[in-house]
Amino acid sequence: MSNRVNVGEAIARVLEAHGVNSVYGVISIHNLPIADAIGRRERIRFVAARGEAGAVTMADAHGRFSGLGVAITSTGAGAGNAVGALLEALNAASPLIHLTGQVEREYLDRDASFIHETRDQLTFLKASSKAAFRITSPEQAVGVLREAIRVATTVPMGPVSVELPIDVQAAEISLPAELGPVRPLAVTAPPRPWAAA
Repeated sequence: MSNRVNVGEAIARVLEAHGVNSVYGVISIHNLPIADAIGRRERIRFVAARGEAGAVTMADAHGRFSGLGVAITSTGAGAGNAVGALLEALNAASPLIHLTGQVEREYLDRDASFIHETRDQLTFLKASSKAAFRITSPEQAVGVLREAIRVATTVPMGPVSVELPIDVQAAEISLPAELGPVRPLAVTAPPRPWAAA
């Protein structure tokens, strides 16, 4: 059996390895490889939302109870529609992953209004999330998503957005052996000078 999969399936498998059982989102041409893999594998329930803000709000609530919520949106206006709900999750320190599509790498940051593209998407995602990442190479996808989940679930928790250009999602990679959680950073208490005597 080959261990070659497209990035969309690798993303689904990483979510499975982190115990995700439901994702919330709006299916679009810019996230279809991920949504298709989730549906085909039948291990994660895809809950369709009427809009991106609702998808992130549902994922936020799910994360507060389960330890990690996941929302999937489209690029451009779709990602923009998620901003208000991302800010709510940020203010509440909710552990949340926001996966958003993006245009093909060839058209990134060219301000060419290419099929749903919006100017400076990564910038507004950084402003409304604890952190935001852009995956620019198929081989980065698993590592970046695992790191994004670690960041989202490390105190202080918060939403982390991950941009995945559609051509990256469709690209084939060799599935890495390790898909599960990255060990969280150790948080140590600051020294208490008043306790020394």
